[in-house]
Amino acid sequence: MLAELLAVMAPVFVGASIGFFWIRLGYTYPTDFVTKLVFNVGTPSLILASLSGANIDAHTFGRTMLSTLVVLVIMAMSTALMALLLRKDWRVLLAPMMYPNTGNMGLPVALYAFGKEGFAYAITVMVTVALVQFTFGIMMISRSNPLKSLLRTPTVYSILLSVAILLTDTDLPLWIDNTVDLISGFTVPLMLITLGVSLANIQVRSLSSGLKFSVLRTLLAVGVAFAVGHLLRLPPLAQSVLIMQMSMPVAVYNYLFAQRSRREPEYVASLVFCSTLLAFIYVPLLLALFM
Repeated sequence: MLAELLAVMAPVFVGASIGFFWIRLGYTYPTDFVTKLVFNVGTPSLILASLSGANIDAHTFGRTMLSTLVVLVIMAMSTALMALLLRKDWRVLLAPMMYPNTGNMGLPVALYAFGKEGFAYAITVMVTVALVQFTFGIMMISRSNPLKSLLRTPTVYSILLSVAILLTDTDLPLWIDNTVDLISGFTVPLMLITLGVSLANIQVRSLSSGLKFSVLRTLLAVGVAFAVGHLLRLPPLAQSVLIMQMSMPVAVYNYLFAQRSRREPEYVASLVFCSTLLAFIYVPLLLALFM
């Protein structure tokens, strides 16, 4: 079991460490370029490549998406209680409560822990979170036309196309399938390296509050995801992936959103940092149960 857990966590830890120590050693990293490349090219390709060839029926796909949406709504509703406990503005905590790191960290863990079948469920959860984040999230922080920002997001189109392909049981042309499969290959490694770079660049404050938030959010996410998956009768593998994905640490994108909306970005940075470090402790424990 220890060897299996190491096989899952080692690629995640090594990938993030490369980015972290790359910055600490004084090398430059084109974060803006890589972020745009990953989210505008890599992520849409990864979604298409994973879902178009996924062995998942439309009914289970729909239930997994619905389960994820219900968890997101409950986590959003729980923000008021979390804000009361931590004595923080609920608007500061809303995004960190709702949007875990289902991409940079969640996808690699799911891939190595649950294989290709589990990875398809992980993509489904990530797609749902991304759809909410790139619609509701952008609408909350956009100072211009939120609809215009949404229409300029390639991930949204990739999600809609993937869902249409899955629901109609359509196969992509071979040349498109091979192309998105090739391009999607760089996405997960770059996600992990960029995660490490982001952690190295974040100025951390409020460590005690960040740790308290991370512990409370993780316990709540695990409990809510388990209850929702059970009530909606998800298959065991889909339920395990849902729990794992929704308990991932606070996504780095929440820090970027906090900067754009000017809502205590330094505090949100501490939530990202503390929850990510804590994840290297609790994720192996969760995997020990699921594997």
